[in-house]
Amino acid sequence: MIPPDLLIEAYSQGIFPMAMEEGDIGWFSPDPRAIIPLEGFHIPHGLKRTLRKNPFEVRIDTSFEKVMRECAARDETWISEVIIESYCALHLRGLAHSVETWLDGRLVGGLYGVSMGAAFFGESMFHHVADASKVALWALVRLMRQNYFRLLEVQWMTPHLKTFGAIEVPRNEYLKLLKLSLGETCKFPAS
Repeated sequence: MIPPDLLIEAYSQGIFPMAMEEGDIGWFSPDPRAIIPLEGFHIPHGLKRTLRKNPFEVRIDTSFEKVMRECAARDETWISEVIIESYCALHLRGLAHSVETWLDGRLVGGLYGVSMGAAFFGESMFHHVADASKVALWALVRLMRQNYFRLLEVQWMTPHLKTFGAIEVPRNEYLKLLKLSLGETCKFPAS
């Protein structure tokens, strides 16, 4: 297991771990870094339709480990047992959280990440039903806005994240945003 204090220190320096193919843990600090500006969050047209129908129940932290395991259940994953055990330890400290979407009493989508200061570091997301992970992301952004968070970091840019308004910033700019965000106190809300 990666000690929680080491993970906390790494995140505070703009570094995060990923399991490599051989089982080793690699440490990364991408340049550029992808973030989703909270006020610039874009809701795609299809997601707007889903939100109007409101089919999902959104829950916070009711199935953290299950969300991680669902995120890891794909052909290629960087979420190993060591990563799961390490982030579950952070979850027990109140620093790692899941935003979950439920349908008819069944977990059908969600995301997890780390919350420190006024920053949330998005790690991974999954869905078994169309738009389930998108609704979880929308709910996360809404919660972050309501609780005065400053930074939503999403590691690397992907075409999927770009549809939500994600942008890339140079590492030095990201580290400035990170320092400002860690200097503030925000509480990640419970459901």
